[in-house]
Amino acid sequence: MKTIKLGQKKHPVPAIIQGTMRFDTLTTKEVAAMFENALENGTNFIDTANCYGKPEGLVESIIGKTLSENPGLRDKLVLQSKGGITFYPDGRPYHNYSKEHLLKTLDNSLSRMQTDYLDYFLLHRVDALFRPEEVAEAFDIMKKQGKVLHFGVSNDVPYGIELLQKYCTVPIEVNQMQFSIAHADMCVQPIATNNHEFYAVDRDAGILNYCRLKDITIQAWSPFQHGFIDGTFIDNPDYKDVNDAMQKIADKYDVNKTTIAVAWILRHPAEMQVVCGTTKKERFNDCCRACEIELTYEDWYNIYLAAGYPIM
Repeated sequence: MKTIKLGQKKHPVPAIIQGTMRFDTLTTKEVAAMFENALENGTNFIDTANCYGKPEGLVESIIGKTLSENPGLRDKLVLQSKGGITFYPDGRPYHNYSKEHLLKTLDNSLSRMQTDYLDYFLLHRVDALFRPEEVAEAFDIMKKQGKVLHFGVSNDVPYGIELLQKYCTVPIEVNQMQFSIAHADMCVQPIATNNHEFYAVDRDAGILNYCRLKDITIQAWSPFQHGFIDGTFIDNPDYKDVNDAMQKIADKYDVNKTTIAVAWILRHPAEMQVVCGTTKKERFNDCCRACEIELTYEDWYNIYLAAGYPIM
């Protein structure tokens, strides 16, 4: 398993993360099998969130029961959860980064997962009403109580992180962003600057290079999705050109297109982690195989061009 050095303190972590958003369809026995499979592949990094599953917290509860039924398993895992998304009684979501809500969210997550601490706690998306001083106070309390070891954000932009870091005594070490071959704007935009009307628009304020500059590790979520989790682009007839290009490169390395899709992300020098949220062991194994190959410049740009992105 390829490892990357996460955040400013350069913690060595596996490049592949086991995502759990769809684990509400699994039994505790099946979840244990997925975790053991991840460990056999060389990764112990597990990502979840308080809002995964219906009712809220269902996935965390299933993880907690799994850990309870398998003594010693928690100690083998790096456990990451996210908080800040909550729901009205009718199911509509909204964001709440108040100090009280974040502390309550964390305590609920720890209780559901039957663990005393999280290795990583991330703010889940962005709250338009957030007060950075309150978030900083919440993070300080979590850290001092030993309930969270490391902190991060998700889907955030440079000045949002800068504003938060102004008040936080703990470093922001992670930014979880959607990124895939079919959702690659954050690396396409710098190439398109001053040349292409659509892709030249800076929609994320240069978040990719900002995170590289600040040693904030990007965790790429939905690595197989097009649009906003609208479905996979792999074997999708609307993405024929990129699938054809991926297949040729997959044949070259004797792997499949799932492996190539992950390898394309890992090839970027930003040293991202990839969140693979499959519930199928075989597909997760395919994701992990991406760590065994390194695409050439020609491979990477062949896929980039086939996806329809500009060069000049």
